[in-house]
Amino acid sequence: MGELLIIGLGAGELDQLPLGVYKQLISNKYPLFLRTKEHPIVSELESEGMNYISFDSVYETHDDFESVYQEITDILLEKAANESIIYAVPGHPMVAERTVQLLIDGAPSRGVTVKIGGGQSFLDSLFASVGVDPVEGFQLLDGTALYKDEVMIHQHIIISQVYDAFVASEVKLTLMEKYRDDHEVVIVTAAGSNEEKITRVPLYELDHGMELNNLTSLYIPPVKEKAETYREFSTLRSIIAELRGPNGCPWDKEQTHQSLKKYLIEESYELLAAIDNDDIDEIIEELGDVLLQVILHAQIGEDEGMFTIEDVIESISEKMVRRHPHVFSDTIVEDTSDVLKNWEMIKQEERSEQPVEQSRLDKVEKGLPAILRAYAYQKEASKVGFDWDKVAPALEKVEEEIQELKVELANEYTANRLIELGDVFFALINVARLAKLHPEEALQATNEKFLRRFRHVEKRVLESGRDFSSFTLDELDVFWEEAKNKGVTDQ
Repeated sequence: MGELLIIGLGAGELDQLPLGVYKQLISNKYPLFLRTKEHPIVSELESEGMNYISFDSVYETHDDFESVYQEITDILLEKAANESIIYAVPGHPMVAERTVQLLIDGAPSRGVTVKIGGGQSFLDSLFASVGVDPVEGFQLLDGTALYKDEVMIHQHIIISQVYDAFVASEVKLTLMEKYRDDHEVVIVTAAGSNEEKITRVPLYELDHGMELNNLTSLYIPPVKEKAETYREFSTLRSIIAELRGPNGCPWDKEQTHQSLKKYLIEESYELLAAIDNDDIDEIIEELGDVLLQVILHAQIGEDEGMFTIEDVIESISEKMVRRHPHVFSDTIVEDTSDVLKNWEMIKQEERSEQPVEQSRLDKVEKGLPAILRAYAYQKEASKVGFDWDKVAPALEKVEEEIQELKVELANEYTANRLIELGDVFFALINVARLAKLHPEEALQATNEKFLRRFRHVEKRVLESGRDFSSFTLDELDVFWEEAKNKGVTDQ
């Protein structure tokens, strides 16, 4: 069994190499492998007798960097299993070196001992080149595997491994989802060496004819203008916290979970209307209003020391993973029906772990609007077989309830009128559910239809120059029928 010693070539100056690393590189005592020979000090070390094998050719045989890194790792571990070898990488081995992490992870199973030698990190020189104190907070990200959700625009960002125009283009497109197109970025190549080159460009020009190589990194200054951070979740959270803070808004500070209930219902209905109108801008605005209610409730929970928005996010994230084993585990499903069966089975398992409820209807939210609550009650009852199989008997029940309502309406006012009217609504909701129609959507569609037609009636009255009160119901009904015939409901 051999040993794998990993050392760093530093940022780019031979004088910056630690003495021990320098001796290891020129000793030729053990086989030396370089991830890449494209480094400023390699030619100097060659002139001092350094022999090596580079992996530059491996980059040409794969379409993605992960495959390149994996092949390099496999070759090195195979060699090190039989003899001691040295592997040298740019900068410091433990900074932005994917192959080193793969070697550390894979070495135990191959019986290889890995030791990390010295080397100067490119970060030291880069911070000096761009004039940034890292204590202010920074992120170091990999340009070959950059995801927008990782980028925190409030901090200094350093993106390493921006090798070429292709990587630069991918990085640019990702960053443009977070920053303004003209946000200034700094391209730093060979930081701290005699070959150092610093170029400041607007983000949209990042991949426009720049000289890039394996010593190129990208520095992105933090966003300073608050308006430019409005897309960030953390900004919204801080705004709500400030509104409820000591110097915040009196109205916001007075709100409680109870006082906000009606607003959540109102905003939800306004969102439904926006969806029905298929108005994207309106949907965006109304979703924002619903999200505002969620953040307000979470902030109240945090102010009271009961829970935070992280608790809310953790709860729903855990639930989504748990209830989608066909996505996040090894469960196999054929179609949507299998998904729904699994969903219900998982919910049943969850309930079995909870205290026994007095009724399965107890879990239906009491604060739901009456239509939605009736729909939820019926849906729960149907899960245990308390339901009709077809729509026809449910329609007969509607007719039965209407007859009972007629009897009550024929009498003097009694409390039974309200009850019988409720029975009619409840029976109609059951028909809707069995017909796979949501009663709320149906009634909302009719409301919108009524709104459009009545607006037409108002328009015709206005055009006549007369007051509403001067029209008979029959005359107004002519306008109503006119609206129906002209297809006003489709506008």
